Amino acid sequence: MSTNAGEGRTKGKVAFCFPGQGSIEAGMGREIAEAVPEAMAVYERGSESCGLDLPALCFTGPVEDLVDTSVQQPALLATSLAILAAIESLGFRPDYVVGHSVGEFAALAAGSVFDTADAIGLVRERGLAMAEVAKESPGSMAAILGLEDEVVEELCREIHCVWPANYNCPGQVVISGQTDAVDECCEEAEREGARRTIKLAISGAFHSPLAARAAERFRPALERVRLNDLQIAFMSTVSARLESRQKVAGLLVDQLTAPVRFTQATRGLIANGVRTFVEIGPGNVLSGLVRRIDRSVDAISVNSLATLKKVEEVLSVA
Repeated sequence: MSTNAGEGRTKGKVAFCFPGQGSIEAGMGREIAEAVPEAMAVYERGSESCGLDLPALCFTGPVEDLVDTSVQQPALLATSLAILAAIESLGFRPDYVVGHSVGEFAALAAGSVFDTADAIGLVRERGLAMAEVAKESPGSMAAILGLEDEVVEELCREIHCVWPANYNCPGQVVISGQTDAVDECCEEAEREGARRTIKLAISGAFHSPLAARAAERFRPALERVRLNDLQIAFMSTVSARLESRQKVAGLLVDQLTAPVRFTQATRGLIANGVRTFVEIGPGNVLSGLVRRIDRSVDAISVNSLATLKKVEEVLSVA
């Protein structure tokens, strides 16, 4: 019998959150997939859907094989959904779902909008579209640490062809745009007192208007997929609002050119009573960001058998 996670020992409601590109590691998902048949089934169905050998890529291949965005996105999504399947096999469902960039596809699959195989096939198409545009029109992204969001926004307004791309947490905004404009913005940010600027290992100007062609190439793939009704409340990191199934397709296209508003979305969930955030997927980036956004809430990551046991303890009914 399924248990709503928010009715367990946790105080307040529970949100499952799913990471975006960059949260990859060698061997990701293998331990859980080998122990939980429902998790392994996700990799098998995903491989059929996207045409990649996901178990080989995720379990035994070097991390370098996952760097290409068209491979990384389906591998990351499959791992998040496999871990989700393991959590669901224990009988837990959240009150809300949220995802960072490509993580929104995992969030929507968790909310039953997408079939698992369809979601993984879609992000393969998404990754191919993004990789093609990055080759045709290279750009850059960089993280600016230690400045107020408004200061970074003003710098972007003053410099042509650079935009805020990710609002990750207070004091951490990623910018995106033409490489020379990103470099100039980083220099100006340091003059303004930024603690550090970090160029990301990404060749495209994603989550900016320069990714418009990727959005248009991805749209037909999305239009071919059936969207089901939402079964769990979905917080969009495009709009930073709770959204309906009717808005999903448009938001997933807009996502490629719009900034990821993770800070604002997390604050919105907290305002709706969420006190526990469970990050589902490789790494622990999102749980760290959540703690920086609001230290009063709990944030845990699930990416191994040990952490699966921990989340079972946290979410169990008293």
